[in-house]
Amino acid sequence: MSNVPRLHPDTIAEVKDRADIYDVVSEQVVLKRQGKDYVGFCPFHDDKRNPSFTVSPSKQFYYCFSCGAGGNAIKFMMEIGKRQFSEVVLDLAKKYQVPIKTLEPAERQELQRQLSVREQLYEILALTAKFYEHALAQPQGHGALHYLLHDRAMRPEIIQQFQLGYAPGGWSTLYGYLVDQKNYPVKLVEQAGLIVPRKEGGGYYDRFRDRLMIPIMDTQGRVIGFGGRALGDDNPKYLNSPETELFDKGKTLYGLDRAKAAIAKQDCAVVVEGYFDVIALHAAGITNSVASLGTALSQYQVKMLLRYTEHKKIVFNFDADGAGVKAAERAIGEVATLAYQDAVKLHILNIPNGKDPDDFLKVHSAADYQKLLDVAPRWLEWQIQNVIGGRDLSKVGHLQAVTEAIAKLLGSI
Repeated sequence: MSNVPRLHPDTIAEVKDRADIYDVVSEQVVLKRQGKDYVGFCPFHDDKRNPSFTVSPSKQFYYCFSCGAGGNAIKFMMEIGKRQFSEVVLDLAKKYQVPIKTLEPAERQELQRQLSVREQLYEILALTAKFYEHALAQPQGHGALHYLLHDRAMRPEIIQQFQLGYAPGGWSTLYGYLVDQKNYPVKLVEQAGLIVPRKEGGGYYDRFRDRLMIPIMDTQGRVIGFGGRALGDDNPKYLNSPETELFDKGKTLYGLDRAKAAIAKQDCAVVVEGYFDVIALHAAGITNSVASLGTALSQYQVKMLLRYTEHKKIVFNFDADGAGVKAAERAIGEVATLAYQDAVKLHILNIPNGKDPDDFLKVHSAADYQKLLDVAPRWLEWQIQNVIGGRDLSKVGHLQAVTEAIAKLLGSI
């Protein structure tokens, strides 16, 4: 947030007094009790063997004995998110219901305006998710509902749990609801990524039309964007919300709000390709699964997952077709530095016969899938297997090509 007004010292002091260090840190780091304190792996350096990060509720202080990082709840949030002091204090003030005072009345007005914009964006997106849910249950949403129930074999309670919906086919149905009926400013609805200005003639049209709608949540479970799947031959097949003040797809993982507790409990995260893979896995009881949002998995996203795991195990389960293999290779490339340092214990699972998790679970049990997860090879072994492929190593030419490729692979480590 730019140009954040200066906060009154009373507000800062009260936030420091109310913000609980364990409460704040445990949202980002898996902590285990050790006497009167808590310990975990430091999020500020590659702390992968012996937990060196301590949180003291009695002193309201964190400290890493390896890298020296330390401070209070405000300092932790500044460092973990690379954020400004005032931004963090404002977030904590809201979390702990601290009244906000600024040094000048004019600054207070600007602060309230900035906070109001974000709050209204969250409000608009939550209302839109409800609008899409309602539309799914109407006659106009019959095709989308049939697709979910029959083509995807999805149970009604799962549809409800993931708040799936339908964007009507009209050019301005959502616009009419949010702007004309609910009286939200058109520029604010545009900021939320829900409508698009017409290139000619003025006015706006709905970004999502005649699509199955999947709300995307932040780690706190707030709607920050949408993924829309075409029901006909429209392209693209999947359309995501644009980047907004609330939504950055390179820093978001679909399903993490639901998966983070299971990831911490099972000490393992499963990363798949698509929304429906996550939904199918959660429906089957494999709730430590998330998906990237149509982009190569970034180092930032992997580090998000590592906050919830003690032993840093992550399994990439991308499709076993050519595109899926390339996606896995791209993802390995993105996190190569972490993998080489063993800061992440990276495994790769390709389901036999080129199936994705959703297809696999339609004919197999969750236990069958879990067995595949348990034996998924480490990333280097997987890459070597790919190099060998179906080559006949009894042939000199094949053997030489494989040997050179493996030597090149090992040389990059």
